Amino acid sequence: MASASPSSETVMSVVRPARRRQRSVRVSVAVLLLGLATVLVLVALPTQSPAWLSVAAVVALGCGWAAARIVYTEVVQSRRDAAADRAGQAQAYRSMYAERASEHAEFTTVMTDRLTRRDREVADLTTAVEQATRRAADAEARAAELTEQVAELEVAQAERADELAVWEPSDPGAAAHDTVADLVAWEERVRSAASASTAAAAPRKHA
Repeated sequence: MASASPSSETVMSVVRPARRRQRSVRVSVAVLLLGLATVLVLVALPTQSPAWLSVAAVVALGCGWAAARIVYTEVVQSRRDAAADRAGQAQAYRSMYAERASEHAEFTTVMTDRLTRRDREVADLTTAVEQATRRAADAEARAAELTEQVAELEVAQAERADELAVWEPSDPGAAAHDTVADLVAWEERVRSAASASTAAAAPRKHA
């Protein structure tokens, strides 16, 4: 459409000078006819001849009607040319309006697509941020649970360490010596009990 406009303007620019030349030729012919009629009448009047006056009158009448016809044709042609020019301008305006409407529709479509993509991207980013926020909250909750578990394990380990500290002797050699002494004393008690039971059983046998 953009290439059609310059061509139409070029055609109109070529046609208008041709129309002007035609108008100038027609006007010149009408003027020449009126001038010829005027000259013939001026020439025939001094002669006072009925023949010359009759010829001059007939020629002047014919030139007048011819000039009137030419002028009438020029007026009609001018009106037709003006109507054609207005029709061409209206067509050019319609073409321009259709082109602008098409460009506006294309621009509207492009901007609508861009806005739709932007809204979709914003929605995706919002969803990603919400998911990241939830994951962060879950991670913080898990970290808090692990911290509590570690604290509980540390407390339990401290309690076991305290219990071991209570039960474990400070001197390992002394603990071993005490254990051996206890075993020796136990064996002695066992032997004494056995000897006592044997001595008590011997009188019973003799009896």
